[in-house]
Amino acid sequence: MNPTATRAAAAVPKLANPGGHPWWTLASVALGVFMVGLDGSVVVIANPKIAADLHASLSNLQWITNAYLLALATLLVLGGKLGDRFGRRLIFMVGVIGFAATSVGIGLIGSVSGVIALRALQGVFGALLMPNTLAILRAAFPANKLNAAIGIWGGASAVSVAAGPIIGGILVEHVNWESVFYVNAPIAVITVAFGLFAIRESRSENRVETFDLPGTATLAVSLFMVVYGLVKAQEWGWTTGKTLAFIIGGAVLLGVFVIIELRSRNPLLPMRLFTNRSLSIGSVVVLVNFFAMFGVLFFLTLFLQSVQGFSPIEAGVRVVPLSVSLMVAAPVGGLITERIGPRAPMVAGLFAAAAAMALLTRLEPGSSYSTVWPALVLLGLGIGFVMTSSSDAIIGNADVDDAGIAGGLQSTALQLGGVMGTAILGSVMSQKVGAVLIGKLAGAGVPIPVAEHLLPAKEYVAQGVAPAVPGMPDLVQRAIVAGCHEAFMTGLHSALWVGMGVLIVGALFASGVRRGENSGKSSVPVH
Repeated sequence: MNPTATRAAAAVPKLANPGGHPWWTLASVALGVFMVGLDGSVVVIANPKIAADLHASLSNLQWITNAYLLALATLLVLGGKLGDRFGRRLIFMVGVIGFAATSVGIGLIGSVSGVIALRALQGVFGALLMPNTLAILRAAFPANKLNAAIGIWGGASAVSVAAGPIIGGILVEHVNWESVFYVNAPIAVITVAFGLFAIRESRSENRVETFDLPGTATLAVSLFMVVYGLVKAQEWGWTTGKTLAFIIGGAVLLGVFVIIELRSRNPLLPMRLFTNRSLSIGSVVVLVNFFAMFGVLFFLTLFLQSVQGFSPIEAGVRVVPLSVSLMVAAPVGGLITERIGPRAPMVAGLFAAAAAMALLTRLEPGSSYSTVWPALVLLGLGIGFVMTSSSDAIIGNADVDDAGIAGGLQSTALQLGGVMGTAILGSVMSQKVGAVLIGKLAGAGVPIPVAEHLLPAKEYVAQGVAPAVPGMPDLVQRAIVAGCHEAFMTGLHSALWVGMGVLIVGALFASGVRRGENSGKSSVPVH
């Protein structure tokens, strides 16, 4: 059980009208958490089929992931505040229904732009759903049962990560890629049925009557500009005016957001939190941790399916060691953190994840699975350790009254890490593939004129896809496949080295973290 999750839940303001049917309430919120977590992981398996069916580029695939994560990251804190004011059951239910409706829409829309737009809207509803789940449990369970409930709540999230690649693989292979989104509809129906029957409405007694709308809007626009610039850099070039305008403009708006928050009476994100060095470092470490996880998953599934030719379900099964080791490492990391503090498990976890990336740089197009699974196990162990220890660094170093906001900050950093992992590493990947493609094709025996003709297909090569050239002799076509796969691997290795460097820098920062004075404290009784 994650001790910091318990502390975060215990620090939620006193709620009105507790009770209801606690275990059915738990079933409802656990299904909601499972649905959101599942949708974050099944899409990775569906990406190659989406690309083939909708003619999506690598940038399109990144935005199918990033649009969802960005909307979720930007609005998590606001979603929690809406629950405080209007009722957590109400906002949770709106989130569940909206999430399912947009999921069905994604499967029906039939265009890349439509999928990306609906994924963003799906993230909005996810941001309404997620922040209110712990507060609902907090209102439903007495103190002696709350720890067990939160343990099951956390387990639902971990199970969704582990089950996502397998469920996604089965559905993509035996039904279609749209079905990975349709599956949310029956889950949502059960969630709503349980919720209407069991969850009793609750609100904070100290509700804020105004929202920081200027801060919310500024943060959303600034994050969009930065991430859009990072993703499009692979197409526009890193030093072009458009790329720099988006990235620098987003950074300037982020500075404006800080000014707004400093002057706001009810800020979306109080800047006083960042005066604590350990809390700030912990937030950066969460971002770095999921930068690595999402970045590796995104490209590893492309490698397994497009380069090595595994089916979606075969690829999903091969990613399971990462999910299982993460499920084991997270509670173990919590026990270690409880005993000795967050610094040691955080640093060790980041170095373990960096070592896993170094192992993955040995991959070649024909590598056996024995080259893959040890690195996935090590990566899962590292990420699991960092998940729990960074939670303690953030929650434990926040004032008790700010524990809920600190939890929202942690969730936001997690989602932004996923966005940046796919965006930055995707840009590195695409740039490197474009730089080496002609040389790799020529080295594999492709005539130079043919190799130059294939350069515009670098976006597809960066997905592991080798384009077919009509009328080309079989020997030359086989050389094209070999050269494209070599170019993909060169790009993958470059992305992995960059990710490893980021993790090592994060580990050095993490050495400055200390156990918070507020760890384990709560000023609010559970009732």
